[in-house]
Amino acid sequence: MKVTLTKYAHYNCWANQQILEVIYNLTDEQIHQEVISSFPSIYKTVLHMLDAEAIWWQRLKLVEVVEVPSATFNGTIMELGNTWVRQSKQIKEWVDLAVAGTFTHEFSYMTSKKVRFKQPVYEVLMHLFNHQTYHRGQLVTLLRQTGCTTIPSTDLINFLRKK
Repeated sequence: MKVTLTKYAHYNCWANQQILEVIYNLTDEQIHQEVISSFPSIYKTVLHMLDAEAIWWQRLKLVEVVEVPSATFNGTIMELGNTWVRQSKQIKEWVDLAVAGTFTHEFSYMTSKKVRFKQPVYEVLMHLFNHQTYHRGQLVTLLRQTGCTTIPSTDLINFLRKK
């Protein structure tokens, strides 16, 4: 389990960086262009992805009342991307250093709807990495909608082949 979760944590960082390198080359107009998706722009989608990682990180660290970055963040796309990369690396480094028993440990957390759940760490990590993959797929579609033609492949197999 540790090997698999470690690969996914590293993949998550790599894939986020791949997509950000393209986003950083967009104009402000493209980054904030209104689109039809779960979130109304590339910027808002990336902000949601940061929120997800930050919220789950705080829950994993047993923070009772989590802070949601989007509640106060109003920086540039570069600042947003750098914050997201730091958060992804923090999770990756934590997974790297965790002992095997960490992943099967059940912990209790409160959802944003104030419902308490208890789950093993590995299920939360699997959810988080899957969630990020889902929204990176949306970012690819949003990039195409804003006229971007240079789209990186963030498929897991491509990451694994580069090792």
